[in-house]
Amino acid sequence: MVRHLHSLRLMKKDNGWIHTLLAEAENERMHLMIAMSLRKPGPLFRVMVVGGQGVFFWSFGLAYMVSPRFCHRFVGYLEEEAVKTYTHLLEELDQGNLPMFAAATPPPIALEYYGLPATATLRDVFDCIRADESHHRDVNHEFASMKPDDANPFPPGY
Repeated sequence: MVRHLHSLRLMKKDNGWIHTLLAEAENERMHLMIAMSLRKPGPLFRVMVVGGQGVFFWSFGLAYMVSPRFCHRFVGYLEEEAVKTYTHLLEELDQGNLPMFAAATPPPIALEYYGLPATATLRDVFDCIRADESHHRDVNHEFASMKPDDANPFPPGY
């Protein structure tokens, strides 16, 4: 949003970053939707999610105005931790240590979003999410290494 408003204010192109950042945001939103469909959250949890979003939105937005590079690097490291977490989750599933996940069926929203067959497992969904997180890690570290006016090296759909 900061890049978008900056582009509008200066009336110049943003060199294609906005498209990639919007695709990343949409993908993360889908991860949340998938997680919420796995565990039907109650009102308290939903309020906590909204509160967390509010705090993060304002603090990250202000930080992005000060140092976009720092913010992209920070997100890159967060995504690396997500990759590690999903890798550990997949290892635990493969070892049979999480029978509740092994027996669970993937939510329809996940099957549709990832184009998975009806025979897919929740493990397949977690594997797709881990691949997404790995992609987000790489994109954010690349953006952190670039100057704000550099052209986006990621083509649409990358």
